Amino acid sequence: MTPVSHGGAPVVVTRAEAADGALSTLLRNLGLEVLLWPAVRMSPARDASLEQALAHIDDFNWIVFASRHAVAAVISLLPRLPESLRVAAIGQATAQILKGRGLRVDLLPGLANAAGLVDAFALEGCAGARILYPASSRALPTISQGLSQLGARVTQVEAYRTEAAALDVGDCRAWISRNVISAVTFASPSAVIELERALGERDFERLLEQAAVVAIGPTTARALAERGRTAVLAESATLVGLANTTLRVLQTRP
Repeated sequence: MTPVSHGGAPVVVTRAEAADGALSTLLRNLGLEVLLWPAVRMSPARDASLEQALAHIDDFNWIVFASRHAVAAVISLLPRLPESLRVAAIGQATAQILKGRGLRVDLLPGLANAAGLVDAFALEGCAGARILYPASSRALPTISQGLSQLGARVTQVEAYRTEAAALDVGDCRAWISRNVISAVTFASPSAVIELERALGERDFERLLEQAAVVAIGPTTARALAERGRTAVLAESATLVGLANTTLRVLQTRP
C-alpha cells in the first residue's frame, strides 16, 4: 500500500484493482499520489446458474450487462453471442469492453445506472421480451423489478461474487492517524460497505472527516449518505469522470 511518489497528499482508491489498475493509473497521470485500498474483490459464482442460462441463450431476446465483471464472466463461457441477441449495457466503460470484444451494444442509457437502464427500455419497449441479466451476487433487484414492470420476463443469475477483500487494516489506520489523506474515491456501494466494515465505524468516520469523498454515481453516493456523508458525484459515471472530478475537487478545496 505504499503510495507512488507524486506531489501532494494521497488519494485512496477503494475499487477492486491492482497497483497499475485503471483508476489508479488515471489518478497518477493527473499528478496525484495514490493509496490502493481495494475494499472488495470479485470471485467466481458459486453455482452454475449462469452456465445453465447461457446453454439456452437462444431463448433470450436481450442480455443486460451492468459491469465489466459480468462481461468477463459471460465471455469466458460463451465467447460469441448469437446475432439475434440484443445487448444492453450500463455505462460507457462496460460498453467499451463489449465493443473491444467485438460485440455490438444495442442499448446504452444516457444515465449510467439501473434507473437509467429501465427508462431506456421503457422508451425502447420490452413487453414480452425475455431478458437475461447476469449480475453480481450483491446486485439489487432494481433492474429485474423495473423491467418486469414493463412487461419483460427477466432471468437474473449470479455471474460473479462481490466479497470483502483482505486489507492491511493496520496500515490503513496508520495513514488515517496522520491526517494527510486528501480524497477517497468510491466506485460501488459495496466498496463503501466493506471499507467501513474493515476499518470500523470510528476510523471510517475519521477518514471521511479529513478527506474529500468522491462517488462514481448516485447509488454509491446514496450508500455514503446513509452513513452521514455527502459525496461529490463524478462528472460522468466512468473512471475517467471519477478521476477528473477528484482532481477538480482537490484543486478547489480550501
